[in-house]
Amino acid sequence: ERIEQNLSTMKFHYEFDIKSLAEPINHVHNILLVGSCFTENIGEKLKKHKFKVLENPNGIVFNPVSVAETIINIVENKQYDATDLFQHNEAWHSWQHHSRFSGLSIEDALQKINTSTKEAHEYIKNADYLMVTLGSAWIYTLTENASNGKVGTVAANNHKAPADWFNRRLMEFGQVITVLGTMLDRLGALNPNIKVIFTISPVRHLREGVIDNNRSKAVLISAVHHLIEQLPKLYYFPAYELVIDDLRDYRFFAEDLVHPNYHATQYVWEKFVNACMSQDTKQLMEEIAAINLAFNHKAFNPTSQQHKKFLESYFIKTKQLQETFPYMDFAKELQYFGSEQ
Repeated sequence: ERIEQNLSTMKFHYEFDIKSLAEPINHVHNILLVGSCFTENIGEKLKKHKFKVLENPNGIVFNPVSVAETIINIVENKQYDATDLFQHNEAWHSWQHHSRFSGLSIEDALQKINTSTKEAHEYIKNADYLMVTLGSAWIYTLTENASNGKVGTVAANNHKAPADWFNRRLMEFGQVITVLGTMLDRLGALNPNIKVIFTISPVRHLREGVIDNNRSKAVLISAVHHLIEQLPKLYYFPAYELVIDDLRDYRFFAEDLVHPNYHATQYVWEKFVNACMSQDTKQLMEEIAAINLAFNHKAFNPTSQQHKKFLESYFIKTKQLQETFPYMDFAKELQYFGSEQ
């Protein structure tokens, strides 16, 4: 009985207080997300709840140099040309972009890259928040063996190129501050009202080795907190600490022991909502979640009167929300719920 009593009072994870965002996010705001694959997890959840989001205009990027180059090139509305590309494995690629921007022809790749950059440039001018998720302070720079690239250029993505095309180096604390500080200066000159949320990705870069992964995360954490202490418009959300120090268990990782699993990302998402959203926004998100659930519901008998009443009920609810919040897009939901109207 004593053992059972002790177990009931034991804490199996370490919860800690998270500082609230000074100006909470709501559905009117435009949010730009840039960074590692964890950025895309949060971005998908924001989009699912009808927030206005643009994520990773260059594709997934991990290191501070590639994040800074992404933002600065968007601010400048850089238009890429053939000299910015290289050919490898019968496709054309950019060292500053993820492989989803690669193309079988130069024209194809440039069209995807420049369209995305232009869209992001227009978006960032009026964005209210930029969320940056840094993954690693390890950078891979091009050697003289690399195809069509200046020696020393930082590769955002290796595009499965040979290992001898790259040198590997850990960024120093001061270098991270310099590149991110330059990025923030350029961003602020274009959009002085934008607020920046920094996170460190809880994805463990074990290809670097356990020790080198921890060295990398330490550099990123130190540099980001140095910047936050200097600049009042910056905010730190502790995604990394929530997974590594709060949950702190391999049960919360996928089978590769690298990526947080659904339960971990859902836990981090709930903490993000509590820290960064107002009560009114959270209530609205619950209404949207109910509509999402109804939209994804698979009816046992789609022709039954019960199902028709179900659709009619959610058509009315969704239409009311659409009229109250005209800047949200419920077109596909209204089409589905109104199919029997």
